[in-house]
Amino acid sequence: MPRPPDPGTPDDAAASFAPLRPRLLRVAYRMLGSISEAEDVVQDAYLRWHRSDRRDVRDPAGFLTRTVTRLCLDVLKSARQRRETYVGPWLPEPIIAPELEPDGDDITLTLMLALERLSPLERAAFLLHDVFGVGFDEIGTTLGRDAAACRQLAARARAHVRAERPRFPVSAEQGQAIAAAFFQASRSGDLAALTSLLANEVVFVSDGGGKRPAAINPVHGSDRVTRLLVGIARKAPPGASSLLAVQLIDGLPGFVSREPDGLIQTTALEMTDGRIVAIYVVRNPDKLRHLIPVQPSAGLH
Repeated sequence: MPRPPDPGTPDDAAASFAPLRPRLLRVAYRMLGSISEAEDVVQDAYLRWHRSDRRDVRDPAGFLTRTVTRLCLDVLKSARQRRETYVGPWLPEPIIAPELEPDGDDITLTLMLALERLSPLERAAFLLHDVFGVGFDEIGTTLGRDAAACRQLAARARAHVRAERPRFPVSAEQGQAIAAAFFQASRSGDLAALTSLLANEVVFVSDGGGKRPAAINPVHGSDRVTRLLVGIARKAPPGASSLLAVQLIDGLPGFVSREPDGLIQTTALEMTDGRIVAIYVVRNPDKLRHLIPVQPSAGLH
């Protein structure tokens, strides 16, 4: 009869880590807003797991969640400094379903932007408790605070993000239909169609990171956003943009497109009452590397 693997062997480290990796990646991405940084953190956590005496760890999931959270807090310190000098608006790296399965959480791009305005500790307490179901005693051990303090951190965060949840979310089918219609209207410069799709208070946010042309500040109001989109369409050669996929992007309806410069971009749309209230465009090529190649959807061009 073969002997069971020694719990301290490298093979055991990989075998016990693999089932936990998707959850750890979700924790890290929600904390950091960057899939590349999240993958680096999870890899660092694995190396620490590999080097540890795992026979003394009774709860591998808890141990690794604590490790990933602490590593994310370290990354956030330097990330906030980098974002202070970032060119134009900063948006999270887009995640396209089902690339990073949500596992039941309903964190959207809109809510991730709200989380960006929280302190790192508030963000960690909220995500760990409200999204990933970790108890406050465990969160206290992770953050070096007592459970009561962590409960207050989560409560402050919860109050801040509650207003960001859509009151009237659209169905998946309606979201896809509006996203496809918006692509056609914005690329053709169809003023009437754009006017019918956009809410009066719509905001347009584009993240080029100083590496591709993008609006340096958010553009507010349907008149200004419509003029911007029509102007862009008029400058582009006919048929220069192609629709590659209509999919959820960070939980919001949206699409991936190839633009006249030959590079891809993602567009996520926040909707209320069937109208688009926010448009989030990621053009920074550094944030899109994990999406290449994206295959065109059948019949979508």
